[in-house]
Amino acid sequence: MKQSPPPQTQQQARQYYRRHGVRIKSPEEIEGVRKAGELVLELLALAESMMQPGRMTGEVDQAIADYTASKGAISACLNYRGYPKHSCISINEVVCHGIPGDRILQDGDLVNVDVTPIVDGYYADASKTFLIGRASEEAVRLVEITRECLRRGMWAVKPGATLGDIGWAIQSYAEAQHCSVVRDFVGHGTGIEFHEPPQVTHFGRRHSGLKLIPGIVFTIEPMINLGRADTKILDDGWTAVTRDGSLSAQFEHTVVVTEDGFESLTPYEPEFYLSRPVSEPTLA
Repeated sequence: MKQSPPPQTQQQARQYYRRHGVRIKSPEEIEGVRKAGELVLELLALAESMMQPGRMTGEVDQAIADYTASKGAISACLNYRGYPKHSCISINEVVCHGIPGDRILQDGDLVNVDVTPIVDGYYADASKTFLIGRASEEAVRLVEITRECLRRGMWAVKPGATLGDIGWAIQSYAEAQHCSVVRDFVGHGTGIEFHEPPQVTHFGRRHSGLKLIPGIVFTIEPMINLGRADTKILDDGWTAVTRDGSLSAQFEHTVVVTEDGFESLTPYEPEFYLSRPVSEPTLA
């Protein structure tokens, strides 16, 4: 799944941008995103090495900031619409956009770390959910379901498929496992800017929405809850939590549509996501 997309003519790219607002990336731009993706992998590995009981989330964020700076890169999160930190660290019932600070990681916590470095002007965005110490069976189950949702979403990516196919692949699996898919936050185009068109929902109908063509770069980042899908924003204006207090997990890759499928530009765990899902469940 690593065949590069064919060069798009300027006319093709202009037509697609005018019609859909979606920027078709050139091979050179895709290489730029891929380079940023290499730093993403290093940052997630650094974060994973710090996922221990007693660690303060602010310490993890500072380590991410220091490493990013040491590579001559910039953290896209910092000061984005006023966001105060270099990463998002979301724990247990926090769906996304958790602000690192003085919270201490506890045995049994479920922790998502989301990073987006800018390298030579190019963005790559990814996240992973980690389990701290002795996690509960329900936390372990949720993490595995969410990873599988991401895999199924990625395998729906190919020329001629639609964004609705991605959403359906994720929703059908999550709901068959009696989990819910968050509607309030979605994936997005990326690469030249932090957030670009198209929006990538993690629920939907087959054969609906934008048709995919080679050269589109976007994130797939399902947020899956053990309870209901409803969320609310805390008083800090950023932290999104489940309304019912249930656990939430998320995994995210930045992908590019290729001639015959997809390539991850943030390729952590390829042994997992490059294996084809065994079956496609129907909605429960």
